[in-house]
This record gives sequence, structure tokens and C-alpha cells, in this order.
Amino acid sequence: MKYYLSFLSLSLILISCTNNQVDLIVHNGVVYTVNETFDTATAFVVKEGKFLEIGNEDLLSKYNSKNILDLKGLTVYPGLIDAHCHFYNLGITQTQVELRGSESEKAMVDRVIKFAENEEGPAILGRGWDQNLWEVKEFPTKDMLDNAFPDKMVALRRVDGHALLVNQKVLDAAEITSNTSIEGGEVIVKDGLPTGVLIDNAMGLANAVIPKPSRSKEIEALKAAEKIAFENGLTTVDEAGLDWDKLELIDSLQQANQLKIRLYGMISNSPENIAHYLEKGITQTNRLTVRSVKVYADGALGSRGAALKAPYSDEQGNTGLFLTPINEINTLAIKLSANGFQMNTHAIGDAANEAVLKAYASALKKVDDPRWRVEHAQVVAKEDLSYFGKKVIPSVQPTHATSDMEWADERLGEERVKTAYTYKELLDVSGKLALGTDFPVEEVNPLNTFYAAVARKDKNGHPASGYQMKNALTREDALKGMTIWAAFANFEENQKGSIEVGKVADFVIMSQDIMTVDENAILQTEVVATLVDGQIVYQK
Repeated sequence: MKYYLSFLSLSLILISCTNNQVDLIVHNGVVYTVNETFDTATAFVVKEGKFLEIGNEDLLSKYNSKNILDLKGLTVYPGLIDAHCHFYNLGITQTQVELRGSESEKAMVDRVIKFAENEEGPAILGRGWDQNLWEVKEFPTKDMLDNAFPDKMVALRRVDGHALLVNQKVLDAAEITSNTSIEGGEVIVKDGLPTGVLIDNAMGLANAVIPKPSRSKEIEALKAAEKIAFENGLTTVDEAGLDWDKLELIDSLQQANQLKIRLYGMISNSPENIAHYLEKGITQTNRLTVRSVKVYADGALGSRGAALKAPYSDEQGNTGLFLTPINEINTLAIKLSANGFQMNTHAIGDAANEAVLKAYASALKKVDDPRWRVEHAQVVAKEDLSYFGKKVIPSVQPTHATSDMEWADERLGEERVKTAYTYKELLDVSGKLALGTDFPVEEVNPLNTFYAAVARKDKNGHPASGYQMKNALTREDALKGMTIWAAFANFEENQKGSIEVGKVADFVIMSQDIMTVDENAILQTEVVATLVDGQIVYQK
């Protein structure tokens, strides 16, 4: 650690042989430019927040700078882009009880009870439980929460965000009963009574009565999320669905220099949000782009809400849920295609992917370069793969494959699971993949994304031979998916995504070369420093 800190304190060495004054010279490293020919370099120069020249050690004699950074052999990559995440929610969850990894329903409730000892607010919120990790792989019920918290609201979101466990206090406030029904959602009932588990659109009924964070708490949350992102080498995050007021709060904080991270904002699909931005038009600043709409076609596999063509293998008769009816998907696609906005649709099940891809194909016949995205593209039938291409980009999260592999075959069956998490096949038909984490569903660390993409293993190295290895990505393709291809999916490939002259000087320094290091050592790599506009925003 001391070694990193000592050399990352930018030295005040002046070179007097030239008058070419610049802001920063970086040298003596391995620099992956991720340009068109995937060149490497050893040095580059930054001026006014942009890359001025990329080359070798000769740059030291060509330019003057008060700030000269000797990498001492370390590796540099373009600033990493998370192509699908929930940045705002990451910040909000920092003030909630962490339930990820809970080994049982009781262990989950015990965490909530301990957390509540220091929580004085009117509600206790948490996220991260996953019944698939428990010995009894069934949805939890509200019973233990009711016993522990008879007078305080409790709402605990499943790890994928598509199911919510609430106590009776919330059910009463939201007037949810066993007779409550809502399109695109479900109130789970057992023995004639609500269990407290709400699926997909039914969660909105509970969310409507749970107290919202104050504006000051939202600002704290955004700053907390930025800190975590920078620590992980992320310089741009694609926020997968926010209301217009949250996006404009982010814009105001960026303009006031209180947030330095760049954000590609997807507008949550509501009439109010769409009307606001279609009237306002595409938003483009140095740090914020808003030109896309996030749509939910279906739910998630983990909660059996993904829309499938045939019933779940472990729950006959259930084919999942369409959260947005197909006719509304079709109508919205035509509307957005006529207004120049990108459509980014969450589609997990093969029925959802088929519906979305057909809607795209119909709406985009006369649009040359729409770059519409299918977020997740998780289960895609062979006959639907050809819908991807130059106009439609798969936006996938490689850690979903390694998180789900323990139970995915139970949900989908031995044959159908072979059509899931097919990243190499998707790349072959589309030419590009945008890669992300979907945090806080998964951990923020983009190195997990890289490792899962190339090794198809979880963090513990399982399975030893990799999971469905025919769909592994090469290291070069994985890095492109986290940089230049993600930038392309955001219409920003001319501004970022590679270390090239004229682009913003966003880059990350790592402790070892993930392109050449032994596969088993990839996850031991550390982010040494993250820079935005050539300025250090994080250093180890």
C-alpha cells in the first residue's frame, strides 16, 4: 500500500527542454488504449482534461509538466463503464440492512433485528435475500417479522429487486389483502392469507406507503455510490431506470462539481417521465447523457417472474409475468423510434426476449442507427438470436450466469438452460456486447464481470471447468465490453471508452495486467487509482 501511495503522489518534476506545457504526463507503464487495433503504449499526455498524445517514453522529452506520473510498470486501462447498474439504489442501500448471503430465513431476520437496534426511523428497509441459497428453497413469510416488529414497517427486497417481503404493518398501510390483484405482479397467498411476499408490479403498492428519503439523504446516497464506483475503477455508470427528478438532481450535483462521475441515464418508463423528456429532448452535458427509456418486459428467474415460452421446469403451469403488456411495448417502441430516443428493455425469459425483439424489428425498419438495447438478454431462443445485429445491442451481466448456475437448470430444464447466458453467441450475431454488473443486485466490482465473462466461474473458482464454456468471452472482448463497446451502446464512443487523442482523460491504474495474468489471479487485482478528466478521484 505504501508503495502505491508514494509513487501516486504526482511528482513536481519540471522538464525544461521544451515549452510544450501540459497538465499531466503518465509514463513507464503498460497502457491498453482499446483503440480500433487494440494497441498498447507506455506513455500518454493529458491537457485540459483530454488525451493529447499517446506514445512511448519520448513524450517525456517532448512535453513539460509539473505533474509526471511514473507507473513503475503498472497497467492502465480506459475508465471502466458499467453498462447496466442502479447507481442511485446503490447509494440508498448503504443506509439499509444488508441481507446478501443470509443462509436462512431466520438468519435474514436476525440481521434485521440487529440492524434495528440502532434504527430510529419509521421503517426498516433491506435488500439482498435469496431463498435459492437456503436449505429450504421457498419464499420467506412475514411471520417472524410480525413477531419482531408489530408496530414498525419492514420491507426487504430480494437480491434481484423483483420480490419484496413486507410485514403486516406494511400490508395494512397499503390495504393489501388476499384478494388484491395487479397486472404484471402477484401477491403470494398461502392458506388464504398474504404471506408478505409481493412479486414485481405488486411491490409498487407497498412502496407507495413506505416513507421516502429526504433530499439531503438522496444527496448523501449519491455521493456514497460515487465513492464506491471510483474505488472500483468505474468512471461512467449506466443508471438503469430513474425518474426525471432524480436525473435532474444528479445533473445539478454534477454542475456544482459535487459529483464527478459520468452517468448515462435511462428514464424510467412512466407517462410523466417520458412526457418530460420528449418535450425537453436529449440531454447531453460533459457528465450526463439522458436519451434512453428503461422498460421492464418481465420479471426475474430467481422469483419465477421471467416470462417463458413454456412453463418453469420446477413449477408447472407458471410461465412468468409480463410487467409491461406486449401491446404497450409495441406502442412505446413506435413512439420512441419517432422521437430519436433509445429503448432499453429488461428481458429475461425467452418469451419476453421474443416480444421485445419483434417490437424492435417492427419499429426500427426506417431507423439507421438506433442502438436499441436488450438489457440482460438472459434466455434467448435459438430462433430469436438473429434479431440482434447492428440495430440491437445485447447488454448483459456476466456475473448473473455464475450467480444463477446453481439453480438455473432447475428453473429452465436441461435443454432450455443451454439457451441462457449465451454471451459468445450474442456477440457473434451482434458484433458488440455492453457489459455491466446490475449492482446492487450483484457486487460493484467490474473485475468480477471480467472474470465471470472469461472464466465462467464464481469468485470461488467454481465450477473448475467453467460454466457452459462455449459462451465464454476472450479477454479482449470482455475489456471492450466494459469500455469502448459500452461507450458505443451509449452513443459516446467518440468521447470515451478508449485512450485516444481528443477523448476525455478517464482511466484506471491496476496492480496487475488482467489481460495476461493467470486466470486464477484476476480477482486478486486491485484498483490503484481512478482518474476522471486527468484528475485523481481515487487512489489506494
